[in-house]
Amino acid sequence: MTMIELLEKKHIRNNFDCGKDLLNNYLKYQARQDITRKLSACFVIIEMQTKIVKGYYTLSNHSIALSNFSKEIQKKLPESYTSIPVTLLGRLAIDKSFQGNGLGKILLIDALKRAYGVSKQIGSFAVVVDPIDIEAELFYKKYDFIKLPDSKKMFISIKTVQELFS
Repeated sequence: MTMIELLEKKHIRNNFDCGKDLLNNYLKYQARQDITRKLSACFVIIEMQTKIVKGYYTLSNHSIALSNFSKEIQKKLPESYTSIPVTLLGRLAIDKSFQGNGLGKILLIDALKRAYGVSKQIGSFAVVVDPIDIEAELFYKKYDFIKLPDSKKMFISIKTVQELFS
């Protein structure tokens, strides 16, 4: 049985390998420090009995310049906001031995649910991602994330997320 929890010392992550050193090293060496410093929250999907981390994602507050959104979206937002509050889904990775089993989708849904829940208490217009490569970009595109003009970043509006969960 698997479960999603906030990363703790008890979770076994030293052998985690998603195939991308940047994401592996973050989980192994930096994620706990970022949690302590309140820079991000790192959630892990684990096997209950073994506490082995199968995958993880991070969430943090962020903002995007209003000018980075398409003209169509800019028209819907107040001009007085030069920066738009968003939730950053900073990292999402699955260990290679668990890839292809739908865990990425499970983690994404969990991240979106958490972001939506927080948006009811703290302003957040969208969930933003910055895909590490074309494979990640295609993953987010499959779930209706929209590319920001002149940027590698992608987003899904909280309004769209709300529709998914209502």
